[in-house]
Amino acid sequence: MEEKSVIYFGHMRKPILEPEFKPAIVEMRKFAQDVQKDKHITLGVAIKRNGGYVYRRDLEVFADGIDDERNIFIVERYVKTLLWVVGGYEIHLSGSKKIYEQMAAYYSKGGLRDFDFNFMSGVYETEFKVIYHESLDDMPKEKSASVPTGGYLKGKRVGFDAGGSDRKVSAIIDGETVYSEETVWFPKLESDPQYHFDGIYQSMRTAIDKMGGDCDAIGVSSAGVYIDNKAMVASLFVKVPAELKEKRTKTIYIDVIHQLEKELGHEIPFVVANDGDVTALAGAMDLKDNAVLGIAMGTSEAAGYVDPNGNLNGWLSELAFAPVDFNKEAMSDEWSLDWGVGCKYFSQDAVIKLAPRAGIELDPNLSLAEKLKVVQKLMAEGNEGAQKIYETIGTYLGYTLAYYAEFYQIRHVLILGRVTSGKGGDIILDVAKKTLSEEFPEYASMDIGMPSEYMRRVGQSIAAGSLAKSKLD
Repeated sequence: MEEKSVIYFGHMRKPILEPEFKPAIVEMRKFAQDVQKDKHITLGVAIKRNGGYVYRRDLEVFADGIDDERNIFIVERYVKTLLWVVGGYEIHLSGSKKIYEQMAAYYSKGGLRDFDFNFMSGVYETEFKVIYHESLDDMPKEKSASVPTGGYLKGKRVGFDAGGSDRKVSAIIDGETVYSEETVWFPKLESDPQYHFDGIYQSMRTAIDKMGGDCDAIGVSSAGVYIDNKAMVASLFVKVPAELKEKRTKTIYIDVIHQLEKELGHEIPFVVANDGDVTALAGAMDLKDNAVLGIAMGTSEAAGYVDPNGNLNGWLSELAFAPVDFNKEAMSDEWSLDWGVGCKYFSQDAVIKLAPRAGIELDPNLSLAEKLKVVQKLMAEGNEGAQKIYETIGTYLGYTLAYYAEFYQIRHVLILGRVTSGKGGDIILDVAKKTLSEEFPEYASMDIGMPSEYMRRVGQSIAAGSLAKSKLD
């Protein structure tokens, strides 16, 4: 990359097409430094989610009356990040009644974070709350989950991957794929839940028949939020009426597998996991190492994580809604109505928003996917503006990985998705690595790469099939 494509402000590397970018990690560290120079307190912060699990991460802030406006701003961004990294239905605070009252107002029905309030209330099937404690000692204690999930390869297994345009299934015997098929379907256009049930059942039944009519375990990889194998939020069923979602699609995978259990005459262990987690698991299996964060840059930003023990931790990892840019004038997300969140920096939206700044005019009549293809074609032809788009995204990524590393223990990062295809993906990788090593030497050893050809071809299906522990394991 040529030096002219990098702008430096002091020690900081700026994205060439968006120099006003304020990386979350930089702003948080500046805040931490300034707080230590003045009167400050410990703000107790904890997020509680299903199973009584608690993520506790206290924060040093200015004492009340020193700089209340900055306190509120930073705490809101920090709490929002924790909420979308971990997931939960209660925010617990201690140390400042003033900060608590503002957060309670924000994270309430009709409040500034109404979207977050409603989303989390729906996912965890309980009304979202912000709770104050008079003392840090009264705050909930950390309770972590590290669930051994994945890596089970013995016996006859089905790996199922539910995509928006096709569904994939593999029959796996002792870790070897003996049959695999992709079937075109249109789940996002269908309102009848029976269509979805029949498609899932047909794929799984076909794989079982290819293994002699028996199955020891089933694993499902599907976009969305899954709690106890239930589809709490899933775009595949976007057209299904709300009342039918509750009755039919929330438990659709459970219902399909119960049907198969009746036919086979025995119980079938199964696990349904977010496709981002399955991608990270596939990467861990391929790399033969753990502490893997996977980030898919496609229609939005999707993520998944395998912890240092090779387990899933039950976090949401919905990083599309986690703040990465603290510039208040940053582009807003149309769904959450928040600004500076990941989906506008690590998706096709990022490419499209940067195109005008790169001197690239895109036909407004084109779909988002078609606009991305135009930029990718220009990149393949060596267009300088297109190159700057990918350099900018790479700079975003370098800073943001340092921020994510505040919450995840990361040894490996896998980036994938349509935005990373072609030469653009190579540029994103190169610039992200340089940004990370130059600005954050403590993370210079973080391995950033793309999935291997093996993982792209069969890794995802084997990883899905390995999710559930069977009687043979």
